[in-house]
Amino acid sequence: MNILNHEVILELFRDYYLLFVMCMFLGTFAVTFYLIPKVLWVSKEKNLMAEVVGRSAHCTETPSFGGVAFYITLILVLALIQSLRLNYVGGHLIGAITILFMVGLKDDLVISTARVKLFGQIAAACFIIFSPEMHLTSLYGFWGIYEIPEILGLLLTGFLIIALINAYNLIDGIDGLAALVGIVISTLYATIFYITENPYFVLISVSLGGILSAFLRFNYSRGKRKIFMGDSGSLIVGLVLAFLSIKLLVMTPYLPTIRQGFSPSNRLLFLACILFIPVFDTLRVILLRLLKGDSPFSADREHAHHILLDLGLSHKKAGIFLTSLNLLVIGVYCILANLLSNLWLSFLVTAMYGSMFLLFYVLKKKSILRMEMKETEALSPKRKALILPRRPKTGVRRLKGKEPL
Repeated sequence: MNILNHEVILELFRDYYLLFVMCMFLGTFAVTFYLIPKVLWVSKEKNLMAEVVGRSAHCTETPSFGGVAFYITLILVLALIQSLRLNYVGGHLIGAITILFMVGLKDDLVISTARVKLFGQIAAACFIIFSPEMHLTSLYGFWGIYEIPEILGLLLTGFLIIALINAYNLIDGIDGLAALVGIVISTLYATIFYITENPYFVLISVSLGGILSAFLRFNYSRGKRKIFMGDSGSLIVGLVLAFLSIKLLVMTPYLPTIRQGFSPSNRLLFLACILFIPVFDTLRVILLRLLKGDSPFSADREHAHHILLDLGLSHKKAGIFLTSLNLLVIGVYCILANLLSNLWLSFLVTAMYGSMFLLFYVLKKKSILRMEMKETEALSPKRKALILPRRPKTGVRRLKGKEPL
């Protein structure tokens, strides 16, 4: 038996599907776990560290080239999966990942302009939207909309890809958050594609989960093994998640007896819940910046994770809190999906987003109050006396040198 023969590999894959999926997860985990220390060594030898700036959540210079290990592992995975010939979209994905990796790596090394990054994202999106299998031609009854013009489908797909790439990039601000959210999303996608019999996309999803799981060990490290994924990592992970999200939207309706809440007409709503944290955080910061009259692309400390840090949470607790919120939103949707129509599900998803806006408005107020109290406590007694209001004196006034009557 020739193990390198395509038909033999394909037969083994079909006979041992779940074992193959498990091996893919463990393999990507092992390769990433092996590569990251090599990237760390080169980064430190060449003094390639992420500087600490005013809005940084870290306080020491740390390498930010985790994306190098991501890229190498993903290319190896895609090359292996292509040998199975399960799908022909892999070549497009390799091209898109390579472009974004180059753009992200340049930004990690010398800082890229927003224009260069946007141009790279558009070029990467073109590789995917012009792939025949990724054409969005129908919304399957979402708000009564079925077939849509081809040009509109291309524009909508391109917009979603670029928006999701940037949304994921924006949540990469504290240790573990981007990786935890990515693991949750990729695991859910792997489950969905397994149920709907899309093995190619199952393998990509579990591979991404394996990569991020291995990275998490180093990202949470406090010593010399600590590393960030950097733009080279967050951009390509965001691209792969966007790629999987588009596949969820365009795949042919499956199982006519599927529950109403998970019917094709509700895919956009389900997607809004799966991608809740990156989408919510991006919408929130853009809205706040516009209300202040600032550019939506300006840097600040208005992100949800910044608020949690200002409230005193550690990076790990803040990441777990936000990931739990994402799981909560998905759970609420799954529980109520079969009980509500498309219109009421739309109201439900809107209400969940609105309630989170309100929650973080309250948390922001508390974080500001906490920061003001900390600043006051750090002042000298004389400065406190000038700033803090004086308490009215109570009791009997004593006359100098005399006892009170």
